[in-house]
Amino acid sequence: MSKIGKININVPEKVKVAISGGVLNIDGPLGKRTLNIDTDIFDFNIKEGKEISIKPKKINDETKRLWGMNRSLVNNAIIGASSGYEKTLELTGVGYRAALKGKQLNLQLGFSHDINFDIPENIKIAVEKQTIIKIAGADKQLVGMIAAKIKTMRPPEPYKGKGIKEVGQYILRKEGKKK
Repeated sequence: MSKIGKININVPEKVKVAISGGVLNIDGPLGKRTLNIDTDIFDFNIKEGKEISIKPKKINDETKRLWGMNRSLVNNAIIGASSGYEKTLELTGVGYRAALKGKQLNLQLGFSHDINFDIPENIKIAVEKQTIIKIAGADKQLVGMIAAKIKTMRPPEPYKGKGIKEVGQYILRKEGKKK
């Protein structure tokens, strides 16, 4: 039995969920989402539009592995359509700053040139105080992927902690040279 898979998914009042064929349609205030679901392996039951339960048709090793993952994907899509996801990045370092220029994020990260990052359509990026970047969107995977791409442009270094990190991320610090 899957510990995560057998938990029912609560659907908020603002979100409408419908199954048509092998596609789960989720419509909420932050947008529409569609998920391809495998109806050959799982039974999806929607109870009065308020709760979704996922049960495998037969239990074996493969369905046990997929059960919890499918439940998490549906739950993430419902949360994304109702309230969305947000990640906050922090720039640490002298002269490190960010600015929005149209549909691009302009980053000054101590290189000899500025870096322009194209913002995808479904993502909203806000810059606060030139050193704090907020990334928001309805798709959890896309928000995390954009945050990871921005972080790879200047990962935090262990001596002074300069670079781009998530708020609350711990950086293992090293001691410098001794005299």
